[in-house]
Order: sequence, then C-alpha cells, then structure tokens
Amino acid sequence: MSVPAAGRTGPARLARTGGPRPGLPLASAVLALAAVACAAPGLLTEVSPTAADPLAALLPPGPDHWFGTDQLGRDVYARVVHGARHSLLLGIGATALGVLAGLLIGLPSALLGRAADQVAMRGMDVLLALPEMLLALLVIAVAGPGSVNALLAIAVASVPGYARLIRGQARVVRRAEYIAAATALGLRRRTVVLRHVVPNTLGPLVVPATLGVGTAVIAGSALSFLGIGPRPPAPEWGAMLSQGRDALQSAWWIAVFPGAAITVSVVAITVVGRRLHLRLEGRREA
Repeated sequence: MSVPAAGRTGPARLARTGGPRPGLPLASAVLALAAVACAAPGLLTEVSPTAADPLAALLPPGPDHWFGTDQLGRDVYARVVHGARHSLLLGIGATALGVLAGLLIGLPSALLGRAADQVAMRGMDVLLALPEMLLALLVIAVAGPGSVNALLAIAVASVPGYARLIRGQARVVRRAEYIAAATALGLRRRTVVLRHVVPNTLGPLVVPATLGVGTAVIAGSALSFLGIGPRPPAPEWGAMLSQGRDALQSAWWIAVFPGAAITVSVVAITVVGRRLHLRLEGRREA
C-alpha cells in the first residue's frame, strides 16, 4: 500500500520543502567563532601565542594544552586562535582592496567609451593570462615579504577578475530603463552613476566577493607557508602549517590543527556564500 504524498517524511521530502539543514547553522557558528577570535581572542584564550617554554616543548594535546605545544613550547591552541586575525583579516582585506580596484577599473571601462574599454580590458587580459598565485609571487618579489605586501599581492592578483565582473554588470545596468528615466529627468551624469549605476553594479558582486574571501585566505596561507607572509613569531595558520610539516610523525598536532582551521574556515565561507547566492536568485538549495 503506497503512502499518501501528504504523509511522506524523510530527507527527500525535507530537501524538497526546504526543511532544516545543519550546514548553514554550522557554517554560521564557525564564522561567528572566527569573528570572536579576530576581534577579541582574549575571550577564547588567555595564553600568549608567542610565549615559549622549552621545558614544555612538543607536548601532545591534553588538559593543559588543548592542541598541544610546538617545538618551542608555545601553546598551539593559543596560536590558532590568535592566528585567525592574521589569516582571515588578510583574506577580507585583500578581497576588499581587489573589489575597490576592480571598481575603479571596470566602471570607467564600461562608461567612458570604446577606447577606454579596450585599453583597460586588454590590460586585464594580460594579467588574467597569469595564474593568480604566480601574479601574487611576482608582486612579492618586487615589494618584499610581510603582512602588508602579502595582502597587496593577493589583492592585485584578484583585480582582473573583479574588474571584468564589474565591467560586465555596469554595461547591463547602464542600459536599464530606470537609468534612461533618471537621465530624462535631468539628473547629472555623476549623480546617475553614483546613485544608480554603482549600487546596482556592486549588488550582484556580494556573492563572488564572499567566495573570494575564502580563496584569498587560502592564497594568504600559501604565501605564509612559503615563508613570505607575516614575519615570525606572529601566529599565522599557513606559517604554523609550514613549521609543523617536518614533525608530522612525532608531533602531528602542530600542523593538523592550523590546517583544520584553514579548511573549516574556507568551507564555512563557501557554504554561506553559496546559500547567499541561492537566496539572491530566489532558489532553494538542491
């Protein structure tokens, strides 16, 4: 005897009806915890991330040191918590700068005519021909290592993609009927651009920028892994991963916990970004 459709339950029906899913709440909780670690790490640990104790070196995870200690006796948990500020803010800052630079290039390219468009976009095509990490390394090679230069390098590498996205969206917006109506009402060109074109161009960029933060976090960790990010002894997840790679067999926790922090944070950002994308499109997650 078949079960009436109205009485069916289970994962399939929950998926079709938009029932509760653990992914988004978990991702939101991870990002909230990361925000606390960035803004007020002292709420999560009172241990200094740079305090060394050679007598407590390479202790495994336990009640006194939840994530164990590293080769210098520094508390790995404290370094992971404080490292969130370096890793996540680097990703957010690089994405913000990349979007701003993309706006300054893509918007004039869409609005100032064919000559400006050709010059700007051919320049972006040259940069797009290079992998983002290679472009970031070229910037580091010129500017030198360090937190600020790493942020600028990642931002520069992301500019071509954002510039093209903004240029394409601005070209669509400038042909919209409400832009023609605003112009017909006698509004100055600058007013039309600032009040109508820019907001409607940046709106659809929220989702790519959110996902771009995760990519920037990975890029920043990769640069730190190579030793060209924040200077030691600053706690940074990629640098911690690099420091622990040679001790995986004897002290696995030195590399595993910062690696897990990178993975969980990027996955959480991706989940929130994907759900935001579906929400803006008016669809439910399949």
